[in-house]
Amino acid sequence: MRNIFLIISIFIFFFNINQTHSKILIKYKIGDEIITNKDIINERNYLIFLRPGLKELSNEEIMKISINSLIREMIKIKEIEKVFKNIDEDMITSGVKNKLFNFKNVNNEEEFLNLLNGTNIDYKDIIKKMKYEALWNELIFQKYGSLIKINKKKLKLDLEAKILNNKKYEYNISEILFEVEKNEKYEIKYKKILDYIKYNNFKSAATRFSIASSANNGGDIGWIKETLLSTELNTILNSIKKNQITRPIKYPSGYLILRINDKKEMKQSIDIKKALDEAINYERNKQLSQFSILLYKKLKQNTKINEY
Repeated sequence: MRNIFLIISIFIFFFNINQTHSKILIKYKIGDEIITNKDIINERNYLIFLRPGLKELSNEEIMKISINSLIREMIKIKEIEKVFKNIDEDMITSGVKNKLFNFKNVNNEEEFLNLLNGTNIDYKDIIKKMKYEALWNELIFQKYGSLIKINKKKLKLDLEAKILNNKKYEYNISEILFEVEKNEKYEIKYKKILDYIKYNNFKSAATRFSIASSANNGGDIGWIKETLLSTELNTILNSIKKNQITRPIKYPSGYLILRINDKKEMKQSIDIKKALDEAINYERNKQLSQFSILLYKKLKQNTKINEY
């Protein structure tokens, strides 16, 4: 009888522990919306699926990254739902799936679903998240597209001057665009980021600190031709070596740190018309990215965020 009582007591003890861990608790309130402990865990799983390298971080750091990611998403969704009432779901879904499959290097939906086996990630949730990101980009274009200013004549003159150089390069670059809040000091924030890079890595630091859209990809921008960059940026990048990072560069939306992941010499034959089109497109996307960051910062400042 005593043994039976002991077994029952142990069962109740572990049952209570499991119940405690399975409780849904409100952790944050973003405006009228809530973030629960379950939401944070789901976001953690989602981010690790997209960027497996995050597993190298401590659980505490991954949770911080997940919380920041959810807060960004909720603030953006609120604005998206104000603007878009009637959405062509099929068109958006098709584009999102193609982008997702390319990113994970699969050919079709079946192969992608196989990647999800054992991950506790809902395929529909991934598509929904990426749809919101696509709609945010469309919102930025609709809102600020007419404000984009591109001096094509100057771009062409700059391009022609760059082409005269004996050697031209392409850079594989990652970025961290960080902001300094009112209660922060620039030097302290910058040192904090440098320390984080030192003890973790640049990708993790970008996910943790960057306010640029590239943060979701660990700050990766990919290959950029020297002919697309400003004279200032080219001078800065030419002064550092592979795997080194730049000093912070002041931008309207914050401070930009760049890392050279790789570097290679460009082919000398350059189609001026094609290069000019690339430069115009790059400049347009850069300005849209700046507008995106500035709008998000404004929305965040006007959003009440409570932690529980």
